[in-house]
Amino acid sequence: MDGGVMKKGFTLIELLIVIAIILIL
Repeated sequence: MDGGVMKKGFTLIELLIVIAIILIL
């Protein structure tokens, strides 16, 4: 997992971005 995401915490927007990336891939 990427440690850079954890330093500022998981926001709802970041979670949506991760889901979008997974769907694109």
